[in-house]
Amino acid sequence: MFKVLVIDDSAVVRQVVSDILNKAPDIKVIGVANDPIFAKAIMEKDWPDVIVLDIEMPRVDGLTFLRQLMQERPTPVVVLSSLAQEGSATAIEALRLGALHVLAKAKLGIKQQLLDDASSLLAAVYSAAQARVHAAHLITSQSSDIAQQVNVGAMQQTTDKIVLIGASAGGTQALEYVLERLHRTSPPIAIVQHMPEVFTEAFAKRLDQICKIDVREAKANDRLLPGTALIAPGGKHLTIKRSGANYLVDVIAGPRVSRHCPSVDVLFRSGAQCAGANAVGIIMTGMGDDGARGLKEMRDSGATCFAQDEASCVVFGMPKEAIRLGAANAVVSLQQIPGIIENLTYTKSA
Repeated sequence: MFKVLVIDDSAVVRQVVSDILNKAPDIKVIGVANDPIFAKAIMEKDWPDVIVLDIEMPRVDGLTFLRQLMQERPTPVVVLSSLAQEGSATAIEALRLGALHVLAKAKLGIKQQLLDDASSLLAAVYSAAQARVHAAHLITSQSSDIAQQVNVGAMQQTTDKIVLIGASAGGTQALEYVLERLHRTSPPIAIVQHMPEVFTEAFAKRLDQICKIDVREAKANDRLLPGTALIAPGGKHLTIKRSGANYLVDVIAGPRVSRHCPSVDVLFRSGAQCAGANAVGIIMTGMGDDGARGLKEMRDSGATCFAQDEASCVVFGMPKEAIRLGAANAVVSLQQIPGIIENLTYTKSA
């Protein structure tokens, strides 16, 4: 049994969300509050395992509360907000601050929408309950100067490398950590981050503003170029193809694969097929098993593959499954990943 606190200024939302969660046999709603100030009084008596949080509230807004929470006592948070639809930049900020999921809340017909989307809410709360939020919180305080070096071996056999990365829950912060530390000479990167389509463009734009490399949402036939990271659009699969000496991407509408669209498995399998030993695969924090089988196909094709370790993951599901399948050449911390990618740069310029 795990405990949930609901913070929302709408009495209807508080009631409906509580009813949905309390029907689950292993969830107990320990309290509801119409703003973070009232919530703190509840939390002083009984700390929740998961918080369902609105953004627009009186007295203290959700982002301010989220920032303080993650600094003082990191706790899994699911944001439920109308800003997920109208202000995706705000939703991206919530993810950056440490929220594990952001769910859209309608302005009209909210009760029926919440009932219709009850399964999504439950899935997000269950996922958050399994997260190691303190790991994400500690990432920002650790130095990017990693003393431990990883033997990349096969990476030094060729120079035209591409890097394929897959992530889910906790991945927004993890990707920011990695991409911020890369230089403009870094190898081309293609990324699948599980994220709704309303978020991916804003997520890419924000990363582009803070990173030395170019980061953008992928479009069909974009070239994979050094110093560039392409992020799969929400709701579309991202694949790699080769045209002569160049690598290009395809953006494809299609059914969910491994329960996701975009799917990490789809990206990794395309890398196995068209890049083989010229590809490097990295599977990062996330719930479930998407990407594990695709990473195994990459390794079998000669690619060098890495899985993020449990200690630095917010959710260890995807890397754990990849490790179980024997898909990873090495298990590495998040703090090592930028150095691994930069090592490819140095190999190329040697």
